[in-house]
Amino acid sequence: MMMSGHAEEEEVTRLLGEKSRGEKRVSFPPDEEMVSGFAESKDTRQDGDSRTLTDIILAYEQSCMKLKVAPHPKTLDQIKEITCLSNRARCLDLQGVRLDYRSCESLEEILKSVRFNLINLRGAELEENGASALLDMISYYESATHLDVSSNTTMGASGWQALSRLLIQSGCLWRLDACNIPIEDYPAQALSRALLSSRLTVLHLENAGLSGKPLFTLVCSLKKNIALQELYLCDNELSSFHDSMQLGELLKYNRTLRTLDLSNNAISDSGLEELCDGLRVQKAGLRTLVLHNNQITHRGMTHLGSVLPLLRTLETLDLSANDLKDRGMHTLKEALISNRSVTRLSLAAVGITSEGAVVLAEFLAESRFLQTLDVRKNLVLTGGLMAFALALKLNRTLVHLDLDRNPREEKDEFLIETQKTLLSRISDLCVANVAAASETDQRSAALLTHDGDDDDDDDNAGEASSPRVPTQAYENNNPRFHHE
Repeated sequence: MMMSGHAEEEEVTRLLGEKSRGEKRVSFPPDEEMVSGFAESKDTRQDGDSRTLTDIILAYEQSCMKLKVAPHPKTLDQIKEITCLSNRARCLDLQGVRLDYRSCESLEEILKSVRFNLINLRGAELEENGASALLDMISYYESATHLDVSSNTTMGASGWQALSRLLIQSGCLWRLDACNIPIEDYPAQALSRALLSSRLTVLHLENAGLSGKPLFTLVCSLKKNIALQELYLCDNELSSFHDSMQLGELLKYNRTLRTLDLSNNAISDSGLEELCDGLRVQKAGLRTLVLHNNQITHRGMTHLGSVLPLLRTLETLDLSANDLKDRGMHTLKEALISNRSVTRLSLAAVGITSEGAVVLAEFLAESRFLQTLDVRKNLVLTGGLMAFALALKLNRTLVHLDLDRNPREEKDEFLIETQKTLLSRISDLCVANVAAASETDQRSAALLTHDGDDDDDDDNAGEASSPRVPTQAYENNNPRFHHE
């Protein structure tokens, strides 16, 4: 029975979609002048390993000539800088380079011989056919461990389908950046389908219009995901009710997510309550929660205060650029004292005065866990600085207290000089804590090493002994939140 032209096209599409991963798909350029690019097997990389940089550059230039596109100077310069073909090159940076279909096809001569840690396609104006072809190449040759496709708004259904295949099939891709792209309807479905089984550990989806149904679609997959560890959803206009409820559900069911960055959204106090409901059931999981600039007020601290004493894994909490004021510090104080996991706390630009600083100093005097506190861009005057200096005489764990370095609002010369003296004293006390912590760890390591030597003697005497692992030396991570 004869099929119509439309039916034949659908049949070809179906057959191509059923090809196994071991084969490369056939791709059609927009003007249908040729069928190209995907005849080789993956074993060609083994032959490509013997190619020199000169061979690769020559093959790329010949491919460009065949496809009637000009070799891009930026691409050539990057290939010439590669020093070792047996290891992954640092980066193939194509940011802002316009990649039409033929330009994408020409890159295969590079991708078949060189692998990269990062392939940066940000703002490359990828259209549907070109995106589909290029992403299939990256998948086939395992070309990248980190891929950035941000600001490509015209990838189309085929491009997103290819990206979904790449995420599912790749054994090496650990990070994807897809920012500044409206992820609605089909893109959200394609991405969610991939996240059910991808190996991604870091996903950046900033400014992607994820509020509403797209976020719901994404969360449905992430609740089952067992690989992703860092999720960045900044600038998505996430709302205080429906979106926050979905994020709360995510925290209830996901056990592998370690970082959730929700900066510059509209979570507000009611949304924070939903998040806290999710945090409440986490016995192991989230370690970093960033709520910078989310329209949260002192009222939201009631919800946070109820859950903080229960948390055992949360290490970094960023509440900066929210309108917490001194009242919020009063509400949060006892919960911070009771918490035994948070080591980094950002309260920059939250509207506190010296009164709020005194409350925080009272917390610091009792804290045995906090290592970094950021209170920049607040109206902390001489009284607040004095309270911090007194608290640090009792505190032995804080190694970074980030304060504005220039005296604020004081006009009296004596008070200005006093502020400078207090800032210097606070800095010295933090340095002393660093030195004390380092000395303590060195002593612990020495004791463990000595015990290990004793165990060796016991082993030589024929007595069984258990293996010992020295503690890690104190690491000065100095995490800071620069959302300026």
